[in-house]
Amino acid sequence: MAVNLQIPSESEIFPVAGVEIGVTEAGIRKANRRDLTVMRLAAGATVAGVFTRNRFCAAPVQVSKAHLAKGGPIRALVINTGNANAGTGEPGLKNATDTCAELGKLLGVPAEQVLPFSTGVILEPLPMDRLLAGLPKAVAALGGNEWFNAAHGIMTTDTLPKIYSRRAQIGGKTVTITGISKGAGMIRPNMATMLSFLATDAGIAQPLLDTLALELANQSFNRITIDGDTSTNDSFIVVATGQSGLQVNAASDADYAALRQALAEAAADLAQKIVRDAEGATKFMTIRVEAAGNTDEALKVAYAVAHSPLVKTAFYASDPNLGRILAAIGYAGIDDLDASKIQLWLDDVLVAKDGGRNPEYREEDGQRIMKQAEILVRISLGRGQTSDTVYTCDFSHEYVSINADYRS
Repeated sequence: MAVNLQIPSESEIFPVAGVEIGVTEAGIRKANRRDLTVMRLAAGATVAGVFTRNRFCAAPVQVSKAHLAKGGPIRALVINTGNANAGTGEPGLKNATDTCAELGKLLGVPAEQVLPFSTGVILEPLPMDRLLAGLPKAVAALGGNEWFNAAHGIMTTDTLPKIYSRRAQIGGKTVTITGISKGAGMIRPNMATMLSFLATDAGIAQPLLDTLALELANQSFNRITIDGDTSTNDSFIVVATGQSGLQVNAASDADYAALRQALAEAAADLAQKIVRDAEGATKFMTIRVEAAGNTDEALKVAYAVAHSPLVKTAFYASDPNLGRILAAIGYAGIDDLDASKIQLWLDDVLVAKDGGRNPEYREEDGQRIMKQAEILVRISLGRGQTSDTVYTCDFSHEYVSINADYRS
């Protein structure tokens, strides 16, 4: 059950000028479900991507990276769910490139101007007959505001679609930002079993967009974890169509800071929605590490706590067995950590003080916080001035059931 996941109504989802979307049922894995999505981008749009660091990256990731590296325009995206086209070797690469070629023919653009994306089961051949047969139907369905359907069309074990949309006044122009994401398990930074597509009708020069996409990913999708598994298919794509009339070419431009902040809020919202809809999750947990010596230290500690099965199961049970958090801090990999300087809070309850149990801490206070659907775990290392935050969830019986039954 998703934890406080808010989905905008269709009337609250704004189309992005320069992006058309078509969604269809191709029967990639299961019949009668939306599983194939095409996005057509207007000429002049700029596109940047951030991808998984898993060395066993899927064929569509390899092809998308190669097409982006050519430096030419990108005019279309194609996304299938139900099959990851990962662990499929040379046949998988051919299937990904053939998909681009076929969609390119339908849209009248070169194959290298198409980016493919897949999500689903690993180590199974992509059913190309069904995918290729579905492409004309997806193209025929192209429309200006199909984001709601697209959010459903990229889901796998997600229970709810993940959508963000807003309009903002920037530089005297009305700028639209709309995006979708998917992911519920096999989630860990660098990046995760996730796909996310974020579009704006602002114009952003290609070199700046390349830098911005990585910055956005690092502060959003690379700050979430569900189960510590880094997937083969992670992709985060940012599209800037330029249709609003606002154009930024450099970080020094007057309107860049406001546009960057608006896009950062969108990426953070989409990333956190993934954690809120994590497989079997009942709690949404924010792990904030303060007074670290540097970012690396802060993240080591945050992820040690966020990945600990003992911590995650304790939160599921609302059991304030909080020594598990101290243990995770201790094995995080900071060799010269001074345990006597550690402070630990659950929300506003000080649990550990100067490395030991706070004399005023009462277990009923800890349990009261742990029964909440949303919990802040705050840790002070007493080493410096750096802070960082990671978002995670608890582990429930349902997580095991979902992943045990995933292929059935």
